[in-house]
Amino acid sequence: MFGVHAIPFIVNIHGTGGGRGFTFPIGISQLYESYTQAPGYLSGSDIYFGDLTMETFQDLYLINGMMDAVHRPEQPLSSIEFNCGDGNFGENYGGRYDPSAADLKARMCIAQGNRLLNYYLFAGGQNYRFNQVHGDGNDRIAATGERHGFAAPIDPEGYENYTYPRMAESIQTVMAQKEQLAAMEEERDSLVFGFIPDYFMTEYRYPKSHRMKMLYQNLETYRAHGAWEIMGRALLLANYRFTGHDVQNKELDPSEQKAIVLPSASYMSRSIQKKLVTYMKNGGTVLLYGEAPAYDMEGNKCQLLLEAANVEVVKTRHATEKQFLSVVARGLASPRPEVRTHVAQVFSSQDAEPIFQLYGTDELTSFKEQVGQGTLMVIGNAYRCDIDLFQKLLTSVGVQPTLSHDYKHHGLFMTSTRDEKGQRFIHVLNLDGLEKSFAIYEHKQMLFNRVNVHLDARAGLLLPLNVSYGSVKILYATAEVKWYQKTSMTFKGSRKGFVIFLQTKQVVQVGSGVMVKRLENHHYLLQAEQAECTITFR
Repeated sequence: MFGVHAIPFIVNIHGTGGGRGFTFPIGISQLYESYTQAPGYLSGSDIYFGDLTMETFQDLYLINGMMDAVHRPEQPLSSIEFNCGDGNFGENYGGRYDPSAADLKARMCIAQGNRLLNYYLFAGGQNYRFNQVHGDGNDRIAATGERHGFAAPIDPEGYENYTYPRMAESIQTVMAQKEQLAAMEEERDSLVFGFIPDYFMTEYRYPKSHRMKMLYQNLETYRAHGAWEIMGRALLLANYRFTGHDVQNKELDPSEQKAIVLPSASYMSRSIQKKLVTYMKNGGTVLLYGEAPAYDMEGNKCQLLLEAANVEVVKTRHATEKQFLSVVARGLASPRPEVRTHVAQVFSSQDAEPIFQLYGTDELTSFKEQVGQGTLMVIGNAYRCDIDLFQKLLTSVGVQPTLSHDYKHHGLFMTSTRDEKGQRFIHVLNLDGLEKSFAIYEHKQMLFNRVNVHLDARAGLLLPLNVSYGSVKILYATAEVKWYQKTSMTFKGSRKGFVIFLQTKQVVQVGSGVMVKRLENHHYLLQAEQAECTITFR
């Protein structure tokens, strides 16, 4: 049209609220048909999380996965409103982001395959006044007053705020390996996180229908909150790497995904239940968290999923002021302490292996049962974020995390990316305000030649494995490349130091605070006793 062509349409997806992502999939469900209708479209997230913390990190990972779940094969992830700045949106200092906020969120997005990040709002400015008087109270191009972008890294007067240096350094680091990252995809374990778009289409409903009220209230209860904060967070802290899968519109193949974890409500369409049963009969594992479906999406009784496992829903129990509902661990979950819960779905089964039962009645609330060649596992009671439990459940069906670490207090996010040449990065984020030292393992073998990684408080690292920068190949490093040009490289790690093992035919020169050991076949081992070092080549 009008001579404009070969420019992709970008659809901006809104949905974060209150610093969380629970409602973001509503935006996906509203818009995904508009940007998956044909080639030439991109979707972009509009994400406002503030700081990336132990409270929120799984939200960002999951919404990226759910965007990916509905994409066409050629569509990459992107963020069109990637929130940056200090959070002072009302110019009242009611928001105060940590300088790490934009850095850590960008690192996670890039690790998951985002190819475009549009920092918003990067710079403030002036809202000019129209030449004509409109009588709307300010006669300006915008409604925010004379100035806009109070929270931006560069304020309306052009001054940099305290978040700018960290963000600029983060961008510089990513751009130092732009060619490598642009060709890499996240490596994933044989696991997907299920996404049902219809679960999030609850914003419009007939107000006088009791059946509709029961349906949407149940969906809103179980489609995100507990499943994200308990199961999703536990999986990521166990270092599982996964993406989303549109269970509603795409097929499931157990040869590609051994297991699907799925937030589940009492309502699920007959077609999805049937699809999950076929997947299990062919060897796949379905792990439900929330409630097992007892009805279809019109409120008609439908228990195809449970019937395949010879299980039936009996009722749902709720805790009260006088009834301290508690679950006792059985089977794979034992031995574990008894845990209070506020809600539990009760099942009837002759053969299902119990995972949890109610104290005092021994009623079955969570179970594991074989379906054909596969397995159905249901956590039908609210539970705690038990990292070991969810890993044990998935490991029992052959789905183990490839990456692991030995830091016992958690607070680390870790994944990896690879290109077709075998070049890789280990992406690691420290979500806490304390320094950490830990070993990273792959297939239970310690990486980086058995050297620990040191990570400063609220910091991230892009750790290269067999990554080439021109004529220099980094075999491994416990630091990241901050700057690269043909004659020099700058590395940044922890203030406790780092090691670099590289291969080059050039002569390596370093400054003070760095020890160099030349090995055979043009290999060099460098040990830095500081946070940064620059290596020159000639």
